[in-house]
Amino acid sequence: MEHATVGHMGDARRPATYEDLMAVPEHLVAEILDGELITSPRPASPHARASSGIGSVLFDRFDGSEAGPGAPGGWWILDEPELHLGADVLVPDLAGWRRERMPVMPLAPWFDLPPDWVCEVVSPSSGRLDRVRKMPKYAKAGIGHLWLVEPLGHTIEVYRLDGERWTVETVLPGDAISRVPPFDAVEIDPRRWWLDSDA
Repeated sequence: MEHATVGHMGDARRPATYEDLMAVPEHLVAEILDGELITSPRPASPHARASSGIGSVLFDRFDGSEAGPGAPGGWWILDEPELHLGADVLVPDLAGWRRERMPVMPLAPWFDLPPDWVCEVVSPSSGRLDRVRKMPKYAKAGIGHLWLVEPLGHTIEVYRLDGERWTVETVLPGDAISRVPPFDAVEIDPRRWWLDSDA
């Protein structure tokens, strides 16, 4: 998330509750990690552009019945879903569930079934939160694939879960048309994801 800030609601000595999270103003993204309430402003334009571009490409090609002609399908792709992973509440920029694991999209405000893939769009202010605090939570939950996308550096870091640890599968430059796991059934062109790109 862009410009992540950390704080507690109410008494800082007690763990944050879901009620604390619900009391956060709507213009902020709220998460709970290790009992701490973390709030982040909505993303700035480079972050929003990258996240929107990734979501659009993956939705069009992989999101089940909505996928275009000849597209692989087989996934649910969502922007900023609220994940309840044990006592933690995390909101990745994007997440995807294979439809073989989640055949029907639940009518619920959050998900307690961990996704198969998450994507965090990383800014200079959110890097520590995404890498140091959230990545281990995603690994502990058994999420198989993770992307860290840096819109200012035009890079895509692709991770695969190996046991309980992340393994770097590849680091891609943002101008490379590639097959990117777990969506490697088709080539993906990321050049239009970047705000300062002429592609």
